[in-house]
Amino acid sequence: QVQLVESGGGLVQAGESLRLSCAASGNIFRVNAMGWYRQAPEKQRELVATITSGGRLTYADSVKGRFTISRDNAKNTVYLQMNALRPEDTAVYYCNAGVTHRDYVGMDYWGKGTLVTVSS
Repeated sequence: QVQLVESGGGLVQAGESLRLSCAASGNIFRVNAMGWYRQAPEKQRELVATITSGGRLTYADSVKGRFTISRDNAKNTVYLQMNALRPEDTAVYYCNAGVTHRDYVGMDYWGKGTLVTVSS
């Protein structure tokens, strides 16, 4: 099994910044793509940003130019730097990782989520 532990959420005012972190641990041979998704109240979960093990990036249009995803492969950790936050960014943010276990079986994992609240 693999655990994803997120941190860094909180309450901020519009225009401020937050940095989310997500560390993967457990039965890991290799962490493949990692990403962040979010779910606002009464809305479906949506992609925010992803990064492959080789560093290829994907962003939702709504966060381009404001959010930056990065990762530390040595620490199996992914980060999301969120700048110029807006009230519409308020959501629970979930970490996602594709993991190859030591027996070379692959699985997809989700963190429990961290709440980001942006006040106007």
